[in-house]
Amino acid sequence: MKTRHKRMALILVGLAGLAAAAGLVLNALNSNLALYISPSDVLAGNAPKDQTFRLGGVVVEGSMERQDDGLTVHFNVTDNHKTIPVAFTGILPDLFQEGQGVVAQGRMSDGMFKATEVLAKHDENYMPPQVADMLEKGEQAKQSAAGATP
Repeated sequence: MKTRHKRMALILVGLAGLAAAAGLVLNALNSNLALYISPSDVLAGNAPKDQTFRLGGVVVEGSMERQDDGLTVHFNVTDNHKTIPVAFTGILPDLFQEGQGVVAQGRMSDGMFKATEVLAKHDENYMPPQVADMLEKGEQAKQSAAGATP
């Protein structure tokens, strides 16, 4: 085998190794990716099936109910347009309360979002940009619907 052929084989093996490594990295990223979706998008059917995603919005006032086990909590999350019931078993963040922004990670099951993790905003001024945009659009839709109804 000539030197030129050995060099070409080495380059091809290197490129194949690089492609395999890139494929493994992309596969790992895809399996750990959690998309952010609003309640309106979830109810419109835009939520991924059998995949974890993040649901964000505001906890509806008066919707929080604790179960007898002390760890399971049911509450509703809204984007000021649509509302989704959420169930979470675990310890809620200290800043979690009704009327505040929340992002829950989990899956849809039987019309309810089963959260595996709940994140509360860290102070009264912070809200993820996606949640703020979604709430603003929901409020605008609510106002335009109220204005269109005589």
